Amino acid sequence: MLTLPIRAVEVGMPSNFDATASMLGYLFQARYALLDAVVRLHKDSVFTVAIETLDDVVFDTQGSATELLQAKHHLNSATNLTDASADLWKSLRIWCEGVTDGRWPDDTVFYLLTTGQAADGSVAAYLRAKTTRDVTKARQRLDSVAQSSTSTSNATAYAAYLALTQAQRETLLDRTVVLDRSPNIVGVETGMREALALAVEKDRVPQLITRLEGWWFQRVVRHLMDADKRPVLSEELQHEIDLIRDQFRSSNLPIDEDILSREIDEEAFSSYVFVEQLRLIDIADRRVLAAMRQYFRAFEHRSRWLRDGFLMAGDLDAYDRRLVEEWELHFDAMVDDLGNEEAEDAIRAAARRLYGWAEREAELVLRAGCREPFVTRGSLQLLADKVKVGWHPQFLERLTLTLEDA
Repeated sequence: MLTLPIRAVEVGMPSNFDATASMLGYLFQARYALLDAVVRLHKDSVFTVAIETLDDVVFDTQGSATELLQAKHHLNSATNLTDASADLWKSLRIWCEGVTDGRWPDDTVFYLLTTGQAADGSVAAYLRAKTTRDVTKARQRLDSVAQSSTSTSNATAYAAYLALTQAQRETLLDRTVVLDRSPNIVGVETGMREALALAVEKDRVPQLITRLEGWWFQRVVRHLMDADKRPVLSEELQHEIDLIRDQFRSSNLPIDEDILSREIDEEAFSSYVFVEQLRLIDIADRRVLAAMRQYFRAFEHRSRWLRDGFLMAGDLDAYDRRLVEEWELHFDAMVDDLGNEEAEDAIRAAARRLYGWAEREAELVLRAGCREPFVTRGSLQLLADKVKVGWHPQFLERLTLTLEDA
């Protein structure tokens, strides 16, 4: 069975300057790259993935570029891959020039993937992986097109092809595979579901794909921005899958990087009750900003966990009750220690010590395997926003006056 390769994309800009096709093409490239990498992991192979190095996308195993890959994504799946197709000849030009320059190892395989289809008897049909494959007929038809066509857009590709000897052409074509009628960018998800079907419980596969793709796109961006173009390692991908799978266990909860990395708008939170609670006890601005961040992360994760079915509403209610009970122990102890103390400075200092407990020492976990500090800290901020907990001994009375004035 043929291993699914990673493919690169070249998409032309439509005449009306609509960038839809171009954008879909690049997203298709990244999505298919992930799918093919996951498939390779099943074979226990160690590899790297590089983009825009020797070719658009390269699979490297044991230091050898074993597969060079091109892909063509079309909005119209009925697009035909003809003998004079620009998709075909652009790919051939790159590969032929590499042969001339001696760039490719002897065992390199060249893949052309397209969402279009090759007509029976065409060059592309003769270069399919099976059935109609006939390298000699493909070479003869390419020779004829390169020698007789008057296409100016393909002229450079024709010249690169004709610069090879007949033997070189047949060797190149013998290692070239056309994969036509491939799924489009939406259809790729079906392959991803199949490839990851056994990684987690069936109803968790969509969430696994969403989180894995989020990590993959960020990793590809870092690779492209790296001046040295250090490749993506198969070990990195396996580690990320294992990490997400571990977070999906019943004793754990998934922590999502897109939430952790998101910048917050301080102004948007400035009128929240939990922020007013911190102002009552003169908490410094940097700590208030940290509280906003913890609130946001806890709110977003708790909402997503409920939405994705990792938690039930009753789970959060029970957890919040435990937090309130723990807070009551520390709050009541603070009130007892203050006694009849009426000096506001002393009261606020004691309240800040209580808040310090919430920042640094409160460690009640929602799930045994999920020990991210923001879960407890942010959940306490959520409770403070609902006025179920507070830091100042008279927080209920003070907040009532403050909010009425506002």
